[in-house]
Amino acid sequence: MVADPENLELNRLQLSVMQDGTGATIGRQRIILDNARFVGNVGWRQNEQTFDAIRGQASFGPVALDATYAISQRTIFGVDSPAEHFDGDFIFLNGGAEIAGVDAKAFAYLLDYDDRLAFSSQTYGLRAAATIDLPGLFALNAEASVATQSDYGANPVDYSASYYSVRLGATVTGFGLTAGYEELGSDDGIAAFQTPMATLHAFNGWADVFLTTPAFGVRDYYVTVGRSFGGIRLLPGLNANVTYHQFDSDFGNLDLGSEWDASLGFKAGPVSLLAKYANYRADAFAVDTEKFWLQAEINF
Repeated sequence: MVADPENLELNRLQLSVMQDGTGATIGRQRIILDNARFVGNVGWRQNEQTFDAIRGQASFGPVALDATYAISQRTIFGVDSPAEHFDGDFIFLNGGAEIAGVDAKAFAYLLDYDDRLAFSSQTYGLRAAATIDLPGLFALNAEASVATQSDYGANPVDYSASYYSVRLGATVTGFGLTAGYEELGSDDGIAAFQTPMATLHAFNGWADVFLTTPAFGVRDYYVTVGRSFGGIRLLPGLNANVTYHQFDSDFGNLDLGSEWDASLGFKAGPVSLLAKYANYRADAFAVDTEKFWLQAEINF
């Protein structure tokens, strides 16, 4: 199933005061932190994820600070769904600086749900991103994250799990090449690292098999090859990407499955067209899953 119900949602109603990167926003608002792995807007869906929150941001030269207190997570499912929103006390703290070409961040996310008790957690971590120039070859884009998560608030499960991610990318002879590894760890099969506020579709395969991390955890090994094609008059902006994922468990040494993802996009006047395909082949988890999307977006 594709999680895009026919529905209606008030995504944003906010008051914001901002100058030179410093200010505050109150109301229903979009919040995207870093690469949206922990807090995002799920922008791929028809309904956007937003938050009823107050957010403060401050910028001091190379230093940026970001703090949010939210009372409600407004999901992608719309007003007709019982999962339209989840209430609680949510704190997002994010801060960092660019040092010697490295964008370094520290973060803390405290999620205390009123009803989704199993997703109440406290997460603390570090993230770094940098571009490494290899003279005569190419520029290597590198990202790495590490975090730890444990139960929080009224979560009935006592657990602790780790998160690791590393991603390397470069453009070689016109092709964009990316290789990465992401681990959402498990506490001996009792519970696993969860990211219930993330833009989940962007991670662990477009088939959306791993929107909730299974208790034995997930290790995702992936490679992506992409290419943009300029100079084609009939298909301006033509671009294509193919990604392969291999999924294993963090606990239990299970071969969970594998997945191929592919996308093709181009422009027709003011309209951007996109086709996406996902093919998950199950081994020890879930079932074989195929999904196909067509999207048209107009700018005016």
